[in-house]
Amino acid sequence: MSGLRLPEDPNLLVGLHTSDDAGVYRLDERTALVQTVDFFTPVVDDPETFGRIAVANSLSDVYAMGGRPLTAMNVIGFPTTRLDIGVLQAVLRGGAAKLREAGVALAGGHSVENPELFYGLSVTGLVHPDWVWRNRGARPGDALVLSKALGTGVITTALKGGLAAAGDVSAAVASMQTLNRQAAERAADLAIHAATDVTGFGLAGHACEMLADQPVGFELEAGALPLLAGAEGYAAQGLMPGGLHRNREHFGPRVELGPDVPAAVRDLLFDPQTSGGLLFALPAGQAAALAEELRADGLPAALIGRVTADHPGRILVR
Repeated sequence: MSGLRLPEDPNLLVGLHTSDDAGVYRLDERTALVQTVDFFTPVVDDPETFGRIAVANSLSDVYAMGGRPLTAMNVIGFPTTRLDIGVLQAVLRGGAAKLREAGVALAGGHSVENPELFYGLSVTGLVHPDWVWRNRGARPGDALVLSKALGTGVITTALKGGLAAAGDVSAAVASMQTLNRQAAERAADLAIHAATDVTGFGLAGHACEMLADQPVGFELEAGALPLLAGAEGYAAQGLMPGGLHRNREHFGPRVELGPDVPAAVRDLLFDPQTSGGLLFALPAGQAAALAEELRADGLPAALIGRVTADHPGRILVR
């Protein structure tokens, strides 16, 4: 879209010029809209479970901006000649259940005939214009907190190959279905300097986006990264999605890996996540308490690193 001449509007607080998770449009001094759209093809076999995962993933962008999702519209592609309509009903049933859990109203939607099933949402939320979380703004001395474990990409790849253990799949599915609402609400009253959700670009990719054009760098502790059960083993077997390789090719030049970082962890840094967790940069004194509160809520949150004025724009992993 770099060649397009886009309309200018001073009320568009967050648009296409950064890689933020959603757009933000100011309505007045106290209210702004948060808008996003996301959809993808199935990552699990059960259609109702897929619907719940797709909704949790779509809502995540609003939570990552510090917003509260308000309404949603279904976005559906369905192969009517290949799949029974009951499959679509199950997907939408799962999606509706997750919307009820989130307290989000379904306002409508749009469907098209497509050779492969896809499902997601267009979501509208609300946020105070002065309290928007951006993916840039991390400060030296901040600590980094990640709210969910990594590894959904390699586990779903193993599932597609019939090589994933049932317990590992169950843990990954539970993670992907978990809303990021609790993490966002716990962080709402803290001094969040930067935030994003970790999805298709993987932890390293989204961290690189947080560092774009910023005078800071990140230092990550490989041993502190929360990993889903089985993820290291599947990565070691080479069960990696194509997106992992593309992420490493694109973002790898900005990531320096220490000699002691295990090979599987080197891969999982770039693993594309479905409905991954929130990554926060906030003062170190608040970060430990946030991670502890999230763990008390049942999330595998962890302090995974810090922000430094050294090596701006780059990530060091030790």
